[in-house]
Amino acid sequence: MRIGVYYLESTNAAGNLINASNREFLEHLSEKTGYPMELIALEEVQNEAFPIVFVGGGGTEGRFLKALPQLKEPVFLLTTGANNSLAASMEILSYLRQKGVRAEILHGSEEKIAQRLKTLGTVFKAVEKIHSLKIGVVGKPSDWLISSEVYPLVCKAETGIEIIDIPMEEFLEEIAKKEYIPNQYTEDLKAKNFHPEDTEKCLEIYGALKRICGKYELDGVTVRCFDLLDTVHGTGCLALAILNAEGVYAGCEGDVPSLISMCVAGEVTGEPVFMANPSRIELDKNQIVFAHCTLPINMPKDYTCMTHYESGIGVGLRGTLKEGPVTVFKTSGLLDKHYVKKGELIQNLTEPTLCRTQIRLQMEEGFEEYYLKNSIGNHHMIVLGDHVKALEEFFEWFRKKED
Repeated sequence: MRIGVYYLESTNAAGNLINASNREFLEHLSEKTGYPMELIALEEVQNEAFPIVFVGGGGTEGRFLKALPQLKEPVFLLTTGANNSLAASMEILSYLRQKGVRAEILHGSEEKIAQRLKTLGTVFKAVEKIHSLKIGVVGKPSDWLISSEVYPLVCKAETGIEIIDIPMEEFLEEIAKKEYIPNQYTEDLKAKNFHPEDTEKCLEIYGALKRICGKYELDGVTVRCFDLLDTVHGTGCLALAILNAEGVYAGCEGDVPSLISMCVAGEVTGEPVFMANPSRIELDKNQIVFAHCTLPINMPKDYTCMTHYESGIGVGLRGTLKEGPVTVFKTSGLLDKHYVKKGELIQNLTEPTLCRTQIRLQMEEGFEEYYLKNSIGNHHMIVLGDHVKALEEFFEWFRKKED
């Protein structure tokens, strides 16, 4: 990924000349960010994910006003600590705020600016991806997800996300082919030697779902998986676990908002995403337990094969996750509401009355207010590490897809 830079200097009307010290400044930022910082012409700015306006010195305010009609929001003003660059940028920023244009000055040490640029690069790459996301819904949302319906046409208009409805019958036809391509994950699962016939059936479900994802060129998929219990006497847990590890976001129960949440969390953090039920809130300890029968197979330190909890059939996964900081996240289907909070994973559980992968999180006092009064549906996403700032940043810059 490169970062396009439109350069402004008081002696530079065309924007294609740069003095030696400012060129060196850009070179240093390129080295520290890992992104090439390339000068671009004004007419190229609209093609950039997040174009940078480099205010090379004082006296550039008038030239900025002439360029403004060809810039797009938000405007990031890159500054140095010399030649009145910061002073000119502050005047420009004040003007933009008066006009209601979102803008920010990038200033400080080269290290600080480089870190900010890396964060912006990650966030805007995720924004662009989500605007062009294509996801599939196999079957309909499960009957108990009464608050999780998302209308495809509205979602496309508001977010740019395309939702493809795929009949369950098509999925069942693919499963009946009893085919899948072996890989590291399928072989590791078979080596567990847990109910071999059930494992084979669940891997055939994986093969079927992978072919559907390829056919429709999906970035993500969610499945009305409980229907598989009666129709093929198998579970989708392994299919979702493997697809997530292979880079296709895959969620349970036809839950579209949760699948979109998985996609956002994965694109922003670059980490595997565990979709789970909040199972128990322990108010006296400020703790919450999450559980589900599947998770990305590349996420836990180790895992055990078990039956699916609710049905007692098929194959589910009990993963052991690394203890330490985690991020709990959920967004609505139209990305107009979201919740994100840091927690501490303090224990992996093995209780007989919960879904197979179970984790206990330590939260801040008062955390239960959201869950008991304002929750965005049932399922929530768990990502290892503290990614709160990056996810909040995503929503700061996310906007309706432009026509």
